[in-house]
Amino acid sequence: MAGEERWCMVTGGRGFAARHLVVMLIKYEMFKVRIADLGPNIILDPEEEKGVLGEALRSGRAQYVSTDLRNKSQVLKACEGVEVVFHMAAPDSSINNHQLHHSVNVQGTKNILDACIELKVKRLVYTSSPSVVFDGVHGIFNGDESLPYPAKSNDSYSATKAEGETLVIKSNGLKGLLTCCIRPSSIFGPGDKLLVPSLVAAARAGKSKFIVGDGNNMYDFTYVENVAHAHICAERALASEGTVRERAAGQAYFITNAEPIKFWEFMSLILEGLGYERPKIKIPAAVMMPIAHIVELIYKLLAPYGMKVPQFTPSRIRLLSCSRTFDCSKANDRLGYTPIVSLKEGLRRTIESYPHLRADVPTANDGPSKAAILLGNGKVADMLLWRNKKQTLTVLLILAAFFFNFIATGYTIITAVSKLLLAASIFLFIHAKLPEKILGYKIEKIQESKFHISEDKSHQVAMSVASGWNSAMVCLKSLCKGSDWILFLKVVLSLLALSILGAVSFRNMFVMGVSIAFLAFVVYEKKEEEIDKLILKIISLGCKSKSCNSGKTSDSKKLQ
Repeated sequence: MAGEERWCMVTGGRGFAARHLVVMLIKYEMFKVRIADLGPNIILDPEEEKGVLGEALRSGRAQYVSTDLRNKSQVLKACEGVEVVFHMAAPDSSINNHQLHHSVNVQGTKNILDACIELKVKRLVYTSSPSVVFDGVHGIFNGDESLPYPAKSNDSYSATKAEGETLVIKSNGLKGLLTCCIRPSSIFGPGDKLLVPSLVAAARAGKSKFIVGDGNNMYDFTYVENVAHAHICAERALASEGTVRERAAGQAYFITNAEPIKFWEFMSLILEGLGYERPKIKIPAAVMMPIAHIVELIYKLLAPYGMKVPQFTPSRIRLLSCSRTFDCSKANDRLGYTPIVSLKEGLRRTIESYPHLRADVPTANDGPSKAAILLGNGKVADMLLWRNKKQTLTVLLILAAFFFNFIATGYTIITAVSKLLLAASIFLFIHAKLPEKILGYKIEKIQESKFHISEDKSHQVAMSVASGWNSAMVCLKSLCKGSDWILFLKVVLSLLALSILGAVSFRNMFVMGVSIAFLAFVVYEKKEEEIDKLILKIISLGCKSKSCNSGKTSDSKKLQ
């Protein structure tokens, strides 16, 4: 059989789209496939275990290698003996962590490129993203590859993906390596662990009734098999001779189903196909954005204490409310790509692949509450929802002691800090002198390592400070141009909010903040359904009054 002794490598091989590419490569008998990813092993679903992927792993036509792309020696080892690399690995795009994204999307890609050049790998196909040309402000309609990278990206994922893409394109032709970049738009299909499950979770929680924005934003979605097919088209074009190879190499290509659709219509088709109601209540993105900024700020503060990544972030709001459609005629012309599965057929296959998520399938009511999900379903949730009463009471006692000793006394900041350090020093000294056991209870000693800040942590803090400063400078530059009214209004409203908060004494703010934190979430968890109904009623009344007012305004204009 052709290509039995030829190897290719797929990075990020445990991911959704990468698995489909691996299966397609095995079916076409093009290469033996080396699957590289971060975990110790690849876990297959029962259907995968019985199917092409499971059989290939057992027979040796595919092999899994645990590889951290940030470790160059591991990357070199994984690339040994391969002819082609499909570089699909990337962190979760919803995590807006610049250090994480840079380490994988930029440094990891650089390691892959260096390994390919050193080991004389012939071809590399890089999975990029259409987000590299999206600024989060302006919609994109039938955008082509002439679109430049924006001065400011929508998030750190997009910015670092653009950096990785630039490295790949610049590396084309170095020591015989041929490269190109694929930009698949909004991938969906069977096996997806993000889009459909999160949609269903929102529907079951009563959150899928809302449309962010006016609901008319257009989108290009791409069925996962078309994405896999595009990667193979790219590899075949790079492997060709003459002008086909020359025209394909060193370029980036948008990949879509070539069937633009309204974003919320697409979501509605999936929900309705699974037996849920389609979203109907429209909420302006401008109303949602300040709330999203607050959620993101809370996550940054509580992430070290177990809070999971929220879905409700500013970059996500921009993605939900802006139009993003792309022209893939360049891929058709230079790579020979055309979609092999239509949007309608792709939707049908996707919906049929999730029978366990249908509305008529009974679900257990022992899952996490909305309050727990909002708090990250970790240690913070356990504490604020009083699940670990001992921990909650301990934290409350510490906060009360802090309040009565340092806030209620009216000390100056210097006096309060010095007294806090004095109390900490006395506690640490006495704690160190205590025996290992008192009345049979073991006293856990505080390790010296607890006070050590690692080099990585220091670098992360420095990167966060620098990133915050750079973001502030970008805002100031935009304000100086005098053209960005949305940014101006955001700054004004933020400063007004700060001035209002500044009028409240720190003592009162502390009391209110602690009271709300330890009571509001508990109340919401116990009265979740009633509160949700009340909020829905208020939003519905607001939307009705808005439509009535707009109707009256248009009528009055007609009369005039």
